[in-house]
Amino acid sequence: MTAEKKSVSAQGGSASGGKKPRRGGAKTVKKTVDVSAALASTRSPHATSRPAIGGARAKKTESVHRLRIKVRAYEHGILDKSVKQIIDTAARYNAVVVGPVPLPIDIKKYTVNRAAFIDKDSREQFEMRIHKRMIDILNPAPKVIEALTNIDLPSGVSIDVKMM
Repeated sequence: MTAEKKSVSAQGGSASGGKKPRRGGAKTVKKTVDVSAALASTRSPHATSRPAIGGARAKKTESVHRLRIKVRAYEHGILDKSVKQIIDTAARYNAVVVGPVPLPIDIKKYTVNRAAFIDKDSREQFEMRIHKRMIDILNPAPKVIEALTNIDLPSGVSIDVKMM
């Protein structure tokens, strides 16, 4: 009779045979299984080993030097031409280039009264947009750095170079 009660309660009915379902429901037991141990036993010896999820990743013994170039300009056309020129110069010396990554545009807004004395409600708004791009050059050779210092860029383009 005990097995009969268990089967009825597993279906959601009560032990007395009523049609109202129980609000609490049957208690379930949750089992936690170590998935990484189960996968380790089923892996073939030729499979590549990956670090476990949440585990510590192996640090690279070789550090990567990075030349980070940030380019800014008011006009996006001049900015894109300058970035292309920088990338072409780095590619000439077989450097690994990451980017250009477009950064958010800085917008500076200025509100000015149109009239000097009256008409406070009449105003004008002006804005300056500063477009930005970021380029990373990984493990730059001295020839690449020398070529980038001798590059001729148009006026209105400012460059920040950092070695990381």
